[in-house]
Amino acid sequence: MRNCVGRHLHFDCFSGVSGDMVLGALVSAGLPWTDLVKGLKGLKLTGYTLRKREVHRGALPAIKVDVIIQQGFQRPLPLSRIRKILVDSLLPGPVKERSRLVFDRLAEAESLAHRVNVKDVHFHEVGVMDSFIDVVGGVLGCYLLNATRVTSSPINVGAGSIQTSHGLLPVPGPAVAALAKGIPIYAEGPRCELATPTGVALLRTLASEFGPMPTMKSTAVGYGAGDREPDGWSNALRLFLEDEPASVTDQTDRMIQIDTNLDDLSPQTYEYIMEQLFQVGAVDVVLAPVVMKKSRPGIVLSCLAAEGRTNAVLEVLFQETTTLGVRLHEVRRRVLLRRFVPVTTQGGVVRMKVAEVGAGWEKTAPEYEDCKAIAQRTGRPLKTVMEEALMAYRRGLKKKRLTTARGRA
Repeated sequence: MRNCVGRHLHFDCFSGVSGDMVLGALVSAGLPWTDLVKGLKGLKLTGYTLRKREVHRGALPAIKVDVIIQQGFQRPLPLSRIRKILVDSLLPGPVKERSRLVFDRLAEAESLAHRVNVKDVHFHEVGVMDSFIDVVGGVLGCYLLNATRVTSSPINVGAGSIQTSHGLLPVPGPAVAALAKGIPIYAEGPRCELATPTGVALLRTLASEFGPMPTMKSTAVGYGAGDREPDGWSNALRLFLEDEPASVTDQTDRMIQIDTNLDDLSPQTYEYIMEQLFQVGAVDVVLAPVVMKKSRPGIVLSCLAAEGRTNAVLEVLFQETTTLGVRLHEVRRRVLLRRFVPVTTQGGVVRMKVAEVGAGWEKTAPEYEDCKAIAQRTGRPLKTVMEEALMAYRRGLKKKRLTTARGRA
């Protein structure tokens, strides 16, 4: 499945979202079960078994994924321990990074909800084994399906109240309310929790846009079952999967460009601000030096984001920088459609990003995060790893062309 053109995944959260619902929807839509189970072994965790079942939620057939615990963690995990498990794992670089971002978001939400320092947060609800598998499994599943674009509907958070380790809390609970800041949510259906912190954190990390279902030609539809079965309610997460058409070489998107001038911000904060902007959905961030009024040196910070992510980007800019105002421009972005082709190198598998230019020409580049993970694990120079990946791709392409020529002969 990894050799195909990239895929667009759209999550329809009409009954909320949770980690196991994401896993079930991915498997139902075509994620090979054996690939998921094998990939999760890269976490190097034992004491659990994955099980899938075909069930019904209301009138909808769905897949329910369960994590059967034989021996879990002895106590709730701090963020530092979770990060170490991810760093020490054999997961692909992008899966490690995105999984870390999910847990970072969860820690920040718990910190805000319960007024404690992030380093003192212990994951009572999400630190146990099953939710650890849900988080990494959701990120890994999108990676294995070669998802190059992920979108989501507004999230139905449910209503009523829930019992937690912190007592009886209203729906959505404080952690979900913090995680949902800046994205569209609503309440509908049974009086129970429909969106969990794990599920919302996963979508915040995976999805680039939240809004109505975009125009798409779905090739598969999957349903991931939730635990609850409320009367008269189909408690499932729906996933639409679309293959990017191989015949189309480029596409045009409507984007929002956001610019602001800065002349009184410490340069030490630039890296952090850029990371925050990318986390909330900016597709590009640029810092350009300029000379401002009264000959003061300054920086123009420019972001590019989908219209649905504009408010989240603005929130970061107003909270994390000294700016009092920004400029917004609607722009058109034309991009080449890309696909990912895995190649095997001395240090492991690297995804090659391949874009069709037209007339038989293509642009190829190794995925940086994959190469970075191999370089860090093996101690080899990053430049060497990237060159080796490119050579492996070219050898495979040459072999493919020779095979095709012999077939024609």
